[in-house]
Amino acid sequence: MHMADALLSPAVGAAFWLVSGTTLAWSAHRLKSSERDDLVPLMGVLGAFVFAAQMINFSIPGTGSSGHMVGGLLLSILLGSPAALIVIASVLTVQSLFFADGGLLALGANLFNMGVMSCLVAYPLIYRTLMPRSGVLPSARRMAWAAVITSVVGLQLGALGVVLQTQLSGISSLPLGAFLWLMQPIHLAIGLGEGLATAALLVFIRQARPDLLMSGAAIGAARASKAVAAGFGAAAVVVAGALSWFASSQPDGLEWSIEHVTGQTQVVNNASDLHQRLSNWQTATALFKDYTLNFQEKSAASPGESSITSSKSIAEPAWPAVDAGTSLAGVVGGLLTLCLVWAVAYWLRRRVARVK
Repeated sequence: MHMADALLSPAVGAAFWLVSGTTLAWSAHRLKSSERDDLVPLMGVLGAFVFAAQMINFSIPGTGSSGHMVGGLLLSILLGSPAALIVIASVLTVQSLFFADGGLLALGANLFNMGVMSCLVAYPLIYRTLMPRSGVLPSARRMAWAAVITSVVGLQLGALGVVLQTQLSGISSLPLGAFLWLMQPIHLAIGLGEGLATAALLVFIRQARPDLLMSGAAIGAARASKAVAAGFGAAAVVVAGALSWFASSQPDGLEWSIEHVTGQTQVVNNASDLHQRLSNWQTATALFKDYTLNFQEKSAASPGESSITSSKSIAEPAWPAVDAGTSLAGVVGGLLTLCLVWAVAYWLRRRVARVK
């Protein structure tokens, strides 16, 4: 669901930077007031894990499309909504800057669709409502059903956000009716896939460390040991370094919808000076474009074109796509995410310490 810059006008892109920035400021304020000593280390390794998990697109049978985990619900359950939103923002920032996955102008909109809708809307209104009150460990069945329902709602809201944002931007090649009737059903299927994956992880965590799931808002996670963080860190390395080879090469739900509406892999938009500047900046920073090493000369796509942004949709490579470059890019991306999360979170906590 990573939007390219060409899908947004400068005004709409800036507006969602403001909206998402405001929610991040609120989240940062809440994080500063948290008394959990383990929160910062856990945020970092979970950020690396979510980055790695987003590399694995799973095929949607019978559609020719694919999807991937967003991770906002899992993060919210284990960390709480404020910390989860900061982690998702870090993941999206690393993806946009170093992997050209999602535009820089569209970063605010992407955070709104994949972070705010999941962490601050679906999680508190759906998942926590379906869970027992504080101090009661939910049953595995109830937790799984709640995860699936919440994931579907979160993805549906995010997909609707993409459609409305393109309409507000005046993208005439993506008419409201046609785009909506493709985006919502395909993201319903993706939401079911994410929900099942999240449910499986939660059931495993319930068996291994039930204290992480106590009290709904992850209060029990304050007792998480170093072994838990190490486990998620190791999982991130394995997923990014090896399981990423098994990702589907089919276009994701947004790319698939664009192609079926327009009949082509690009949406042409009138590029502004801002689009051009941001495109040049992203081209300069995207060292791992398409999630592989980039030693060849870079060529920037026209900022007025929104292409099928994932390299997986361009060709039909061998499967599994064993590639040391992809493995290295994934591991480096996870480390970058971990470092960014830690830098932001430690900076916020140090400011609180100085005030005290």
